[in-house]
Amino acid sequence: MRSKHFQLAIDGPVAAGKGTVAAILAQKLKCLYVDTGAMYRAVALLAKRKNIDWLDEEKLVALLKKTKLTLRRPKKNDKDKCLIFLDGEEVMQYLRTPDISWGSSMVATLPQVRKILVEIQKKIAQKESVVMEGRDITTKVIPEANLKIYLTATQEERARRRQKQLEEQGIKKPLEEVLEETKKRDYQDTHRKADPLRIAPGALVLDTTNLTIEEVVEAILKKKKKALYISSLEI
Repeated sequence: MRSKHFQLAIDGPVAAGKGTVAAILAQKLKCLYVDTGAMYRAVALLAKRKNIDWLDEEKLVALLKKTKLTLRRPKKNDKDKCLIFLDGEEVMQYLRTPDISWGSSMVATLPQVRKILVEIQKKIAQKESVVMEGRDITTKVIPEANLKIYLTATQEERARRRQKQLEEQGIKKPLEEVLEETKKRDYQDTHRKADPLRIAPGALVLDTTNLTIEEVVEAILKKKKKALYISSLEI
């Protein structure tokens, strides 16, 4: 059943530009930006703090059930466009390290962990209009979204983008190492048993390798106008 609120769902591999594009679109469309990847990173952080193995599903699920994981809109002066809280503590500043990035891909393979987070994400999308991005948004979380997008780029380009992100965090890594990590992350995301990354039927596929952020945003906004027109005809 389609929500009465507008839903824009974006999937794609690591460093395809999902977060940057989704945040801009949410601002332009006055929607809530939901960074589901940050939610999995928060679970990885929670596990690390409690000394729980990232693949220990039973302990992770028990811990998650006792933890309040919430998402809030940022204030105008916040650098982050989506804020994640664990039991009231804002944790975004701890979520972008290579360690937590890899941990998030590990916990994301656990079906029961995914089930808990997907339910949280579904509830958010039913309460208000959203631009939601991640790995299974178009296929699992809100497959009935008004508009479904799959962003991608070559592995080499995504590795360069990821290297730049790391440098901005003060982390220097050779491009070859980042490329290898990108390939491993892609394999992890596309081969997990629980909701693997794939292109949903009807999704607009955008290869961002040679596109600017502005060009990607404009292409999606044009598609959005058409999607809303079609939705109005279905009512």
